[in-house]
Amino acid sequence: MAAQTHTACVALGANIGEPLRQIEAAFTALAALPGTRVLARSSLYRSAPVGYADQPDFINAVAMIETALAPHALLDALLAIERAHGRVREFPNAPRTLDLDIVLYGDVVLQEPGLTIPHARMLERAFVMLPLAEIAPDAVVPGQGRVSDLARRVDAASVAQLQKILV
Repeated sequence: MAAQTHTACVALGANIGEPLRQIEAAFTALAALPGTRVLARSSLYRSAPVGYADQPDFINAVAMIETALAPHALLDALLAIERAHGRVREFPNAPRTLDLDIVLYGDVVLQEPGLTIPHARMLERAFVMLPLAEIAPDAVVPGQGRVSDLARRVDAASVAQLQKILV
């Protein structure tokens, strides 16, 4: 019997080093996770930093994956990918070589130390909601509504689509 799989959405971001190359490498690393395949990937977006403003703009994207990894196992795998790409956590909202966040995991609602699903701040972040709406407009954020509706409510002034991904 095959392992049960779940559809999850992962936000990707980078703003130091070679952000475009790091985001591309992260898509490849996601596809290489055990029991995981990338179902869709958004275009790339440029966004102004949030929180700590004295840093370069970010390159962002969202991947929709199908995975047999449970939420905590997926989080551990994402953290390992970040570390492999030189991620150092100096202070909150610091510049980073790679940031990977689980934003949705099916219809799971989870609030535990170190892991909150849906992502706690996704609804206020255009750099998550715009690429998510691009690839999963009909997905539902548990307790909140459809992604396409929620994305229309976010302030997108500091986010610009860079390139359309041609599949």
